[in-house]
Amino acid sequence: MDGSHMDLSVVLAGAVLAGSEAPDRSFGRRQRHAAETRLRIFRSAIQLFSERGFASVTVGEITEAADVGKGTFFNYFESKDHVLGVMAEIQSGKIREAARIAASGRQSMRSVLHRLALRLGEEPGRSPQLARTVVSSFLASEVVRGLVEERMVEGRRMVAGMVAIGQKNGEIGPRLKRDAVAIQFQQAVMGTILLWSLQGTPPLKRRIEESFAHFWRAIARQGQEQKR
Repeated sequence: MDGSHMDLSVVLAGAVLAGSEAPDRSFGRRQRHAAETRLRIFRSAIQLFSERGFASVTVGEITEAADVGKGTFFNYFESKDHVLGVMAEIQSGKIREAARIAASGRQSMRSVLHRLALRLGEEPGRSPQLARTVVSSFLASEVVRGLVEERMVEGRRMVAGMVAIGQKNGEIGPRLKRDAVAIQFQQAVMGTILLWSLQGTPPLKRRIEESFAHFWRAIARQGQEQKR
């Protein structure tokens, strides 16, 4: 199983297992085991990166921490750089889940986007050190940048779809360009995480709450600013 050609269902299973409310039961046992192994390697690597820096950690140290063999590592990842691509996959899975909820009409668009903003901060927000490691690795590795950009384009498309639903139901300003709003959403979340990583205070959740409040006021249709 080559890490660059892994079946999409396994990738999404990994994202689901990372924190979805309702894991998809359609995945078979083998697929779930593969997703769990991949996530274990990822989390072990991220912990080491946050403690010692990306460049100082070897594949051998990652496999030892994850309690897997080197062969297993390379079944899932082409290189150490590709491990960080899982972060983008997990985030994409969270956006995909939010898009499903938005399409169902069960929640207001404000609630959907608010919860999504908080969930996107969960992985990088484990510690300021971890957030800095992830950001610096994205900047330093062309491979990782490519993986992240691909997922961000996909994420913007899904968020733009949610904005369209919000405009249709009267929550979001009808004249706003949905693609521009999607970019603003990404900037609000990612910018907040980056600034928080430099200081570590106040808690990231509070920072995201504040950023989202400003974001929502900017896009909400008149009269919808305070509605939940």
